[in-house]
Amino acid sequence: MNSLPTLKHEIELWKKGYIVIGVDEVGRGAFAGPLYVGGVVFLPTTNNKRITKLLSYGMNDSKKIKPRLRESLSKIIQRESFTHYVSTISVTRINSLGVGAATFLGIRDVVKNIRETLKGLNYPRKVFVLIDKFYVRYLHGIGLKNQQGIVGGDGISLSIAAASIIAKVARDNHMRRLSAKFPAYGWGRNKGYGTNMHRFALQKFGATSLHRKDFIENFVWS
Repeated sequence: MNSLPTLKHEIELWKKGYIVIGVDEVGRGAFAGPLYVGGVVFLPTTNNKRITKLLSYGMNDSKKIKPRLRESLSKIIQRESFTHYVSTISVTRINSLGVGAATFLGIRDVVKNIRETLKGLNYPRKVFVLIDKFYVRYLHGIGLKNQQGIVGGDGISLSIAAASIIAKVARDNHMRRLSAKFPAYGWGRNKGYGTNMHRFALQKFGATSLHRKDFIENFVWS
């Protein structure tokens, strides 16, 4: 049985005086729909009861959790976190910038908004960012030295896992709403990812304004 994410990285940073933002993206590999990036901050604590409670909810990489539990966990995270934020990057921006640059744009937006919230609360701690996979250049007020890209971070860090959950729930709900406008593509089920049914619909009906041009050119008509 695989172990669940922990607060090991966060506790080490809390002891050094940091507040930690966990960040993760959802929808990077989809054929259609926006990219979502989540950010979550848990209050620094050395209280074992509090730490045990946070770990007891069973947060994990959002892809490994069934939809009903993700919905429940998203509400818990919003309640238990000190602050959180979800950024949305449109298909227009993805098609213009490329998905890589769009991902970094979303991460910067999340960190910016959370830092502004912390500043508004007069929270005095230094900020450190834990990101699934990536290091991000030009992260204002953070720099490369106050961030860490963790490969498989959503299965390692509780803050990153929590960020992946709130972003995925938000994006999945959005794709279900979009599916009502474009029912032929099955977005309510596939959430915009490249399933066989989605590829068949693209070949039969063509692309919509919500499809990512590079993705469908490379994987459907190449």
